[in-house]
Amino acid sequence: MDLKIHFRKGDITTFEGDAIVNAANNQLWMGGGVAGAIKRAGGEEIEKEAVSKGPIPIGGAVSTGAGRLKVKFVIHAAVMGRDLKTSGEYIRTATINALKEAEKLKIKSIAFPALGTGVGGFPFNECAKIMKAAIKEFENQIKSLQEIVFYLFDEQAFQIFKKVFEEE
Repeated sequence: MDLKIHFRKGDITTFEGDAIVNAANNQLWMGGGVAGAIKRAGGEEIEKEAVSKGPIPIGGAVSTGAGRLKVKFVIHAAVMGRDLKTSGEYIRTATINALKEAEKLKIKSIAFPALGTGVGGFPFNECAKIMKAAIKEFENQIKSLQEIVFYLFDEQAFQIFKKVFEEE
């Protein structure tokens, strides 16, 4: 499997590919952070469809349409509950379940944010290590996915993710 992983500094809602991942809560309402940005850019219909599929277990993932975004799907990965707190295990499970959902949809390209680091307040360095390990853990199950792009909102997060993924 020749999976390509890229890093971009900026807004995930500008991704032009098959799907973007929303760092969701398990109720699937879209308030602040990445979820709020996706709702503002893509439209209220994304949240309406997401909420109709919830609640889901923390660590779970479901997909919806993408409204006005330049992708086909939004994959909502629940990295926290109502308390808006996350953990390494939630991030690991949500990453794997988002990848499973991508495979189910037979998509080729997906964009991830740094799950749980915004509203959830999880450290970027730990998040990068966990997401890298989760991708590696799932890699042998990948059939259609060819590209993962990490969108990181600021320079510090961008540098941390690049460094962690470049380490062997």
